[in-house]
Amino acid sequence: MSGEETKTEVFTITDERDVRESNKTRCIFEKYLQPCLAELFGTGLFVFVGCASVIGNVGTVGVIQPAVAHGLALGVLIMVFGQISGGHFNPAVSLMAYLCGGMELLLLVPYVVAQMVGGMAGAGLTKAIYPNSVYAASLGGAFGVSPDALAETTLAEVVMTTFLTTVVCMGAINRKTSSPWAPLCIGLSVTANIFAGGMISGGCMNPARAFGPAVAANHWSYHWIYWVGPVCGALITVSFIRLLFGDQKTRLVLK
Repeated sequence: MSGEETKTEVFTITDERDVRESNKTRCIFEKYLQPCLAELFGTGLFVFVGCASVIGNVGTVGVIQPAVAHGLALGVLIMVFGQISGGHFNPAVSLMAYLCGGMELLLLVPYVVAQMVGGMAGAGLTKAIYPNSVYAASLGGAFGVSPDALAETTLAEVVMTTFLTTVVCMGAINRKTSSPWAPLCIGLSVTANIFAGGMISGGCMNPARAFGPAVAANHWSYHWIYWVGPVCGALITVSFIRLLFGDQKTRLVLK
């Protein structure tokens, strides 16, 4: 073998190694880091729109503005980021997705952390934009609970989150029933839930949506409801999907 051929072969092998390393780095970024960044960014935008719609709704009667704003924002963000991260933007949805086989365990905690940070960022943006008097009048979009209705508020969050996570799972995770209309259906389910239960609990269904403005406004009154309710709702959905409504791969019984 000549020196020129040997030199060419060495360069070829080196190039192939560089390509493999580059592909591996890109794969790690797209599989683990990029989805978390999408969840952080998307949750921040969702919480910003949600809080701003509540702050701007002060002095008016009804939940039309928050309901439509939350639903439209979520549907659009799922359409945009769904192919990157799944478009969860909600710790309860991420928990349900993992337990129903829709995501890896390795991503669950990073997703939740990214969503919480995104929630704080979105709520912080609303606080920076609105005047203090307007911001304080609505608690910055944080949720207020009547001490006399703790059970009713918690139950409302359980039922609404069950509805939301069922739509997410059946429309986007369960192969037998998945649909390209899932982003629209998920957004509409949020709108419907806020119409139905907004006057009772605020229609949160999302611990990150509750946590962000609670940090920004330092309002923690009965904050636990917005963790217990959504998590219980997600677990109810998991039970229904795993036992009754899931496809053959998802069901645990009667396969």
